[in-house]
Amino acid sequence: MTIFPFALFLLLLALLLFWQSNRQRKQTGLPSGRVIYTDTRSWGEVDKPLYDKKLRLTGKPDYLVERGGKIIPVEVKSGRAPEAPYDSHIYQLASYCYLVHKTLGERPPYGIIHYSDRDFAIDYTPALETALLDILREMRRDEKRSNVDCSHSSAARCRGCGYRKICDQRIA
Repeated sequence: MTIFPFALFLLLLALLLFWQSNRQRKQTGLPSGRVIYTDTRSWGEVDKPLYDKKLRLTGKPDYLVERGGKIIPVEVKSGRAPEAPYDSHIYQLASYCYLVHKTLGERPPYGIIHYSDRDFAIDYTPALETALLDILREMRRDEKRSNVDCSHSSAARCRGCGYRKICDQRIA
C-alpha cells in the first residue's frame, strides 16, 4: 500500500518537470529537436564561432537545433515582434544559414527569429542567399571607400551609432 502513493508522487513530479521543460523551450523560441550549439552563455562558453574563409564571414547563432536530420538556426531577439521581421534580422539569420551550410555541410531549409511574443520562420531560399551575398559584396566594396554616405534617415539609429561623435552626416 505504501508503494502506490510514492508511485503517484513520482508520476506527478514527472508531469510537472515535463510541463516546465516545455514551457522553458517555448520561452527560448526553440523548436523541438536536439540543441547542438548555443551562444547564450547560459550553458558555458561556445567552442568556436562558425566561419567561412572565402567570404571572411563569422557568426554565432543563438542556437542550432537538429530536427529531422536538418539543422535549424535560431536567433533570439529580446524585444517585441514587429509586424514583419526587420530586414537586418532576416539577413543576420540568412548569414547563419549560409554559415551552417558552408561549415557543417548541411543547408538549412529555414531559420527562426524568436521575439518575446512571436516567432517567424524564414525560408532559406536561393533568392535570399543571393541577396545576402550581394549585400556582403556591397559591404566589402564600401570597406575600401574613404567616404560612405549615410544609408538611412532614422534619428534613433544615429543616436545609437558608435561613430556619432565623429560623423559629419549625423541626423540627431
